[in-house]
Amino acid sequence: MNLAVSPASATDRPSPFAPPQPRLRPEPRHDAIVTPGAALLGALLLILYAPVLAGLVRQWWNNPNYSHGFLVLPLALWLVWRSRERWRHLPPAPRPSGLALMAAALALLAVGSVGAVLFLSRISLLLMIAGLTVFLAGWPRLRAWRFPLGYALFMIPLPAIIYYQITFPLQVLASRMAAICLDVLQIPALREGNLIILPRQTLAVAQACSGVRSLFALLALAVAYAYLAEPRPWRRITLALLMLPIAIVSNGVRIVATGVLTYYFGAQWAEGALHASAGFVMFSVALGLLLLAHRLLAGISRPDHGRGAVA
Repeated sequence: MNLAVSPASATDRPSPFAPPQPRLRPEPRHDAIVTPGAALLGALLLILYAPVLAGLVRQWWNNPNYSHGFLVLPLALWLVWRSRERWRHLPPAPRPSGLALMAAALALLAVGSVGAVLFLSRISLLLMIAGLTVFLAGWPRLRAWRFPLGYALFMIPLPAIIYYQITFPLQVLASRMAAICLDVLQIPALREGNLIILPRQTLAVAQACSGVRSLFALLALAVAYAYLAEPRPWRRITLALLMLPIAIVSNGVRIVATGVLTYYFGAQWAEGALHASAGFVMFSVALGLLLLAHRLLAGISRPDHGRGAVA
């Protein structure tokens, strides 16, 4: 009797003298770095910074200039989660140098608490997160989280002295732009400081109308959009920088539109819901201009693959 052996069984049968083949193991994940000691340390730090976090949330709620903080914090956490495939496989490499960052954060917290400098206390929170990350997981994990951690700076209100140094020049600039544009439109207007005097109404370009409120929010959105939508660093920086003139010009257009409507239709266009809706429209226009600027940048820097082709 002849026994036929199929080619598949002859070739697939392992040789008894062949070395054992190593088993393929899944790539290890190192996203779980929380030990009981780390959890206890995190709880103590959370208790320590609870007044700082509570004051920060109160200011977001009570101050419209910084209400975008309610958007910045969840977005920063989402950016960490979005990049998890890049950092979750990093092996933990705890470094004692993280203790130095944590000590510096505690020093800032003490100075800010004693001197009632809220900005220092809040900055110390981010520095403490950076130090804790290095102490528990190492510098590679901190480098992987550097953009979300840096982006969280947008949720921290500026010191009052810096805020007013920004606000007053914006008030004067917006008033000057509005007066020039109204003169071009042949609407009689006289500017005195931040006041625009019309025949039957005087418009006061207050701090809320300086554009600083929309400027902070638009910058935060522009930086997040540039990071998510554009891989090239120079385009990211360009888009973020372009938002500065876009926000200033959009606010100037809003004031000009308010002056025109007030001159022709009455003072109700300079206050109340109509005035607030005009601000929302200009905010949307600024975002649209950001998208247009991105399209233009992509069109300018796109290589022409058809140029130089040989027929």
